[in-house]
Amino acid sequence: MRQIILDFPKQFKIGIDAAKDTKLEGIFENIVICAMGGSALPGSLLLDIGVKFSLPLFVHRAYGLPKAANEKSLILCISFSGNTEETLSAYQEAIEKNYNTIAVCTGGKLEQMAKEKNLPVAVVPNDCLQPRFGTGYLVAAVLKILNNCGIINEPSTALLTMAQAMQPQKYEEQGKALAQKLIDQIPIVYSSSQYRSLARIWKIKFNENSKIMAFWNYFPELNHNEMVGYTIQKSNIPEGKFGKLTSYGAGKNQNENSKFKNFHVIILQDKNDDPRIIKRMELTTDLIKESGAEVDFVEIDGKTKMEKVFNCLLLGDWVSYHLSLAYGQNPVPVEIVEKFKKQL
Repeated sequence: MRQIILDFPKQFKIGIDAAKDTKLEGIFENIVICAMGGSALPGSLLLDIGVKFSLPLFVHRAYGLPKAANEKSLILCISFSGNTEETLSAYQEAIEKNYNTIAVCTGGKLEQMAKEKNLPVAVVPNDCLQPRFGTGYLVAAVLKILNNCGIINEPSTALLTMAQAMQPQKYEEQGKALAQKLIDQIPIVYSSSQYRSLARIWKIKFNENSKIMAFWNYFPELNHNEMVGYTIQKSNIPEGKFGKLTSYGAGKNQNENSKFKNFHVIILQDKNDDPRIIKRMELTTDLIKESGAEVDFVEIDGKTKMEKVFNCLLLGDWVSYHLSLAYGQNPVPVEIVEKFKKQL
């Protein structure tokens, strides 16, 4: 995995080349991306990396097609393995309805179905082992397809310029240091609304690479609900008709016996975030620390929106990678997922 992280910038050119001839002609009214897990990450990132397009975008993580899909949609079915059950069902429905459909995969049944029907497909390499490690391939391929279909401007220059400037090794020590703080902790990743896909992907990397539970949310929404969960219980609940109930840590030193002591909040912050959001982050941090949980700010680094997104993803890879090593885990396989698929 360490070598995959170091080689990540190379994925963008390869992804562009894989999709250079993949296109459909037509006038489209929306974009529907059907994908699951790591294969769905390009759909999450499209709105965050600064690419401009005017069509509505729907990311569908389920069986079949969403209601937004119709004969004027551009439907992208993405499955890294090419064998994802839910995505195959969406693709099958799309081709049966003769919708405008393009497949993106490394092979598998999805490539086979596309070639049997003589439909466009972009095939990216399978050398990075897991879909969550191939985000560069998939994002570049999807952007090139959207350009080929006349939806966005040519993305190659921006992607390759960014890839050339990327320095994965620059973030390793920072990632390792944060990983050390997270040992025996449950990460909760927060960000502003504009970077919520980053918070979600960090959470996914903790789940799959570090093999731990993790959670995510974003500002300002979390200030209207989730932050209430940090309420400190100060007294016992009186006995009622259901018997005597006691609150967490009641009557104890809250910092030493808090129900929050195993939570560690990570706030992904761009210095150019809305000042009102930055103020919310700072005030929320104070309240969280009062509850007994730890908080770390992570600055989103980069000159452009695209650089910021992918540099932050690199850092998330390093954190989850070094945390996996601290736990003695192999970050690559997801055995429980494979076991579940076989049982299904």
